[in-house]
Amino acid sequence: MCIVEFGRKFKMPSVIAFNYLKKHHALVFLNRHYEAEHLLPLSETLSAMQTICRKNGGTI
Repeated sequence: MCIVEFGRKFKMPSVIAFNYLKKHHALVFLNRHYEAEHLLPLSETLSAMQTICRKNGGTI
């Protein structure tokens, strides 16, 4: 769900969103912190994913 919603937020297909999130380590972040992240509003999770991507070379 997070990958699809991230793609919608930034107007990209799910495949592109997946590749971007994988490349910039946001998927690792989600796996490590799933227990906490699934309790937060989706908007906060997407914001955290964006921050992780930026810290790892992402431009979105």
